[in-house]
Amino acid sequence: MALNETISGIQEKLQKGLFPNEAAVSQGAVLPILNALGWPAFDSTVVCPQYAVEGGRVDYALCRHGGKPVVFVEVKRVGLANTGERQLLDYAFREGIHIAVLTDGQEWNFYHPLGDARYQERHVYKLDLLERELSECIYRLTRYLSREDVYSGVASENTGADFAETHRHREVARKLPEAWIELVENADESLVELLADKVADLCGYVPDPEICADFLRSRVGTLVPSESSKVGAVESSSVPETNESELLSQPSHFPTDNETQVGYKLYGTLSGCKSAIDVMTEVFEQLSSQDSTFLERFASRKHGSKRRYIAQSQYELYPGRPDFCERNYRELTSRWFLGTYYGKDGIIKILKLACEVAEIEFGKDLVVYLD
Repeated sequence: MALNETISGIQEKLQKGLFPNEAAVSQGAVLPILNALGWPAFDSTVVCPQYAVEGGRVDYALCRHGGKPVVFVEVKRVGLANTGERQLLDYAFREGIHIAVLTDGQEWNFYHPLGDARYQERHVYKLDLLERELSECIYRLTRYLSREDVYSGVASENTGADFAETHRHREVARKLPEAWIELVENADESLVELLADKVADLCGYVPDPEICADFLRSRVGTLVPSESSKVGAVESSSVPETNESELLSQPSHFPTDNETQVGYKLYGTLSGCKSAIDVMTEVFEQLSSQDSTFLERFASRKHGSKRRYIAQSQYELYPGRPDFCERNYRELTSRWFLGTYYGKDGIIKILKLACEVAEIEFGKDLVVYLD
């Protein structure tokens, strides 16, 4: 019987509840599908029942002529397809089996036992015969279990490729909350810009970037799962990270008794400034005056995700944002242009990168006071 007819018949029986136990599943669903996929279901040297492995048995081992197993199939009663996974994968791993199947007749779970992952992550695909379209059922069963493709190695390649794709999706899903935390906590420039644009659309005024940054940081706990915040940090760019301990290690106030609270100390010389932008501008001017190659070397480093921290034209600072280019910059004496639409965290990141280029130590050779 053709595979499509076999599957349709099994679907009808599943809907009617005609597989009351494991034996019925084996005889009425598993063996007919294997037979339709080219396996001689009644040749026990090829479809070997109760195949002995160290420590137990597998319901079926699909073998090459001569007895070498290439696929393990474990059968459960309908509704129990999520049990016995670890034991099956353990058996398959020890035997060097590339494809393992755990099924209750309705649900078919395909695994890549030799995958470099935890047991529960070696799952490749779940096929439910009553939920998937007939064409999808045919495609998946053939892709992973066609006798011809198993023998040629194509099925193993398919399983490995789908495992790798599934593994990539899992890693992406695992890292998404972490990436979101990084963007929000560090007030990523693109996020700040998007928020500022939306505020401007609503009220007509472009907010100060520090206001946007503070708002984003205040919303971290409400925007991501609390457990995700415990995940280790990831590196989002070549700009050295500014973590909380580093920020706290910096003096928070300008060390004088006057009203000035903003400034910097470079090589022990203390200078007061009117704003954090002035601090960044003056530090760049100082480093440039001490080393004529500094700005060119700094420009050669990777900057923000889209922006250039410095450029030889103001219109290169914010690609695609000519409105920003008109007002958010400082022109340095050396004819370079410095972008200024950054909050305090952004300025600290830029200054840390500047210190790295200048080969000086941030927090020692250069200390900044931005509060």
